[in-house]
Amino acid sequence: MAQLIFNGLVTGLLIALPALSLALVFSVLRFANYAIGSTLTAGAYLVYAFNFGLGWPLPLAALAGMAASAGLALAIDRAVYEPLKGRGGVTLLVASIGVGLVLENAVRFIAGSSTRGFVVEVARPIRILGLRINHEQITTIAAVLLALALVWIVFRFTRLGRAMRAVADNADLAAVRGISRQRVVTAVWVISSALATLAGVLIGLDGNVDPQMGWNYILPVFTAAILGGIGNPMAAVAGAVLLGITEELATLVLAPHYRTMVAFAVMAILLLVRPGGLFGAQGAAR
Repeated sequence: MAQLIFNGLVTGLLIALPALSLALVFSVLRFANYAIGSTLTAGAYLVYAFNFGLGWPLPLAALAGMAASAGLALAIDRAVYEPLKGRGGVTLLVASIGVGLVLENAVRFIAGSSTRGFVVEVARPIRILGLRINHEQITTIAAVLLALALVWIVFRFTRLGRAMRAVADNADLAAVRGISRQRVVTAVWVISSALATLAGVLIGLDGNVDPQMGWNYILPVFTAAILGGIGNPMAAVAGAVLLGITEELATLVLAPHYRTMVAFAVMAILLLVRPGGLFGAQGAAR
């Protein structure tokens, strides 16, 4: 049972970064970014190109891939989302579906459909208090906690974080107070794409890098964001951890390949019973 809970915690942390990314975009830009899965995939392949193609160590390749992914996200915003500003959340959602399909197929066209792996040293699992812990799990816990701490500091203690909260609460009033919406939008896409790319790296370490990796996480990511409250980015992290543990414990009675059904069932029940999520929908970074 302890091993299952620990594995569920790690799974939840893997889901937490893209769920936070999704909730952040929704809270500020007011649309559900379906392309989050494809951003995760594209980011992982960008990191793979720096890691395997150029021979860079994985931490340096991850930073370079996050920067490249942020540039790609800003280019997509200028080309797709900015011209549709003011058209409503449904229009932007449909546009994000198109963006996701284009990104996924571009990755498949350029890199092929075969699975890849990052260049890292192979290490034996370690045992602590009876738990079998992989080095990839330790890396995941450390990287996610560091990323979440940095994002929380930005949200709570910087001028940019205050501007993001203001735009999320009332964009018109924020504009009257002199807050640049475009600057906030740029920051949201940079943070969102960086988090998704880091998630892609950690998922690739946990398994493999392949064109379907982001698609496989779409349902859990949306469920985690809704579970926490999709308008409340940091609460999406709690939703992701709860979902990860729930999925892992469900393997006691279900075959592991039915775990996706758990995410679907949780999302369906939430939408029927508590559509605002366990923590309610609030402004960004609340």
